[in-house]
Amino acid sequence: MKSQILLPTALVALMTLPAMGAGAQSSQVHSATPPAAASPGAAAVPFGPGEKTVYNVKYGIAGTVGEASLSVPQLAEIRGQPVYLIDFRMKASAFFGALKVNDHFQSWFDVRRLHSHRYHQDVHEVNYKRVRTVDFFTDRGIWEQRQQGKEMVIGELPTDLPLDDISFLYFVRTVPLEVGRTYTFRRYWKEDGNPVTLEVLRRERVKVEAGEFDTIVVRPIIQTDGMFSEGGQAEIYFSDDERRLVVQLKTKFGPASVDLQLKSYTPGQPLTGR
Repeated sequence: MKSQILLPTALVALMTLPAMGAGAQSSQVHSATPPAAASPGAAAVPFGPGEKTVYNVKYGIAGTVGEASLSVPQLAEIRGQPVYLIDFRMKASAFFGALKVNDHFQSWFDVRRLHSHRYHQDVHEVNYKRVRTVDFFTDRGIWEQRQQGKEMVIGELPTDLPLDDISFLYFVRTVPLEVGRTYTFRRYWKEDGNPVTLEVLRRERVKVEAGEFDTIVVRPIIQTDGMFSEGGQAEIYFSDDERRLVVQLKTKFGPASVDLQLKSYTPGQPLTGR
């Protein structure tokens, strides 16, 4: 199975978070970055430039085998549009290198309409490698994929608000999550990945290295192979507060389970001028 950290993709459009009961604060919270420049019309979101979450990667009986991170290192611009540059990295090794992962994903996420403009994937795993960049041209309704060693591929976007595997995580942080509800969307950038389903399973208090958190547990299902395919039975634990941090992520990978547990959190500075 390809172990892409592919989160389904799709959820409601521009929404702001409702007030919710706060969970326990992280014991490893670092100072925020200086205020970001105002971006008129930016959607209200609970993250901003400078935010970074770091995770311990655990794999079955092998225990901690590496580290992963999710971050918004900076604001950027693509085709004249302001975007959050979102960055995901995971590096792990177990069983004397028999299981080895060195993955890097990036997404260029529109600050106003909360959709992706570009997705970059650089995957290096045991018997699998892929380096590709996909650009989303919503004005023309197409995507263009450039993959190392292959000819460019062009396809039709199924939506004018496409989301990729990484931007999905940040988009869902803006969505009210009601326990017992199932959300179904057609927002994945590639048609064969739709529909995307998000089941809100339960509330649960969890303890990780960063502290104790009240969380909302959701199960994302995307209609393609990967970490969030139906067979993986993935669960994402979002903090049950206004931050909606990814506190923990569990899924199947081969014969065992992969568990990402929050190690530290550095808050960012949400955009002003909204």
